[in-house]
Amino acid sequence: MTDPAPAELASLTYLPWCRPSEWDERPCVADERLQLTYAEFGERVDAAAEQFADHGVGAGDVVAVMLPNRVELLISLVAAWRLGAGATPVNPAFTADEADHQILDAGSVLVVNAGDGAPDGGRPSIGVEELRSVSRGRELPEPPTDVNALALLIYTSGSTGRPKGVMLDHAHISSMAEMIADAGALTGDDHCLLVLPLFHSNAINASFLAMARAGGRLTILAKFHPVSFLEAIAQFRPSYFSAVPTIYSHMVSLPEEMQFDTSSVRFAFCGAAPASVQLLEGAEKRFGFPLVEGYGLTEGTCVSTLNPVDGPRKIGTVGVPLPGQRVEIMAPDGTIMPRGERGEVVIQGPNVMRGYLNRPDATAESLGDGWLHTGDVGILDEDGYLRLVDRIKDMIIRGGENLYPKEIEAELHAHPAVLEAAVVGAPHDVLGEVPVAYVSTRPGTSVTEEELKELCAAHLTRVKVPVAITVLDALPKNPVGKIDKPTLRQRTAPISVKGS
Repeated sequence: MTDPAPAELASLTYLPWCRPSEWDERPCVADERLQLTYAEFGERVDAAAEQFADHGVGAGDVVAVMLPNRVELLISLVAAWRLGAGATPVNPAFTADEADHQILDAGSVLVVNAGDGAPDGGRPSIGVEELRSVSRGRELPEPPTDVNALALLIYTSGSTGRPKGVMLDHAHISSMAEMIADAGALTGDDHCLLVLPLFHSNAINASFLAMARAGGRLTILAKFHPVSFLEAIAQFRPSYFSAVPTIYSHMVSLPEEMQFDTSSVRFAFCGAAPASVQLLEGAEKRFGFPLVEGYGLTEGTCVSTLNPVDGPRKIGTVGVPLPGQRVEIMAPDGTIMPRGERGEVVIQGPNVMRGYLNRPDATAESLGDGWLHTGDVGILDEDGYLRLVDRIKDMIIRGGENLYPKEIEAELHAHPAVLEAAVVGAPHDVLGEVPVAYVSTRPGTSVTEEELKELCAAHLTRVKVPVAITVLDALPKNPVGKIDKPTLRQRTAPISVKGS
């Protein structure tokens, strides 16, 4: 599909005032309450932008949007952009303290929330039910064209310290939308089913913006449940969706007799956390569509590497760099490592963030040498496919020897009863750290600590076998759905020489 938008707006083609007129009657976005065409979505955006302008919102300001997954959340984001303002989506499950921190740290001048006393940081607010849906004829300023203006402030999950605001400009999110649309060969015939939370960059970029860039259709689900999600696939007939490994784990854990029509799905993205080979192969075998695993950071807008949708996929890797991005492996001294060598994954490209809001030291640490430092340990193979080894900060140093939890977790996942596994370092009075594991099991199954230790001992050297394995009903998750290793570390007691 050719892009008919004016050249000066080429990177803003997902915005409603730039859409081709022939898209007007196409389905654009829908949730359980509301269905809008592209023209209707644009009208709603203009009406909300008028209301924001009545509250004094203008170019350079920030609007906070604290809503669950629903169409009005997207309308609010784009309405802020229509005025040249940025937007910061806030997790609707946040406590008042957490929400107020983000609202105030972002410098928000207006908050769109659920109303009825919802957190607002003491700033003016609009309850979602009062969000204007019909224009009152107020004249809006000319549509902004500055691709270097702030579009999104996405806050990191805050597993260590207070969350930081990642500054993403229109150039960043526009390039990312185009990369994802091209990687998925998305067209106006595609339909995305969105289930991930819209306060996170994955849902905004891989589902909303990529689909709008292609002129396709988006259906928003309020929350995830494996049965209702698979029923929604059968009902809405999406051509793709994006999800995290936890979602796929719940899907494949459903009883075999429960069958769902997933034939409309031509691929599904899998990202945000490492997925085991067993999970990827099991999901593909059961549901019949390829799981395309990718890798990226909020600081890189969304995704930097992806297994090709229609090309060779290497399960166990997170794919190759998207066109326009450079991904390399860097040694501690800053040199680029040859293929096959292990080191830190670093990224360059038009999708790399401007920096962290009001955090010059953190920005310099992440971007100071011209590369985005991911903190992930990886290897690029001879074909340019990236295999993640682990997080630098998750690495366990046992008596001076580096142990990578991901390797141990892969062995635990090989047991048919294990649904999720996480390995962390326990303080040790002689060795410094030793590995301990936490697992949850699939419904209707069980496993003992000794069984899992025997499995690990059969495939791993002795020092990699967890000294303790705890079976939990469920592993703790952070707001994005990743396993919350900091919480697991906090509950891990030191181990003495006797316990090693």
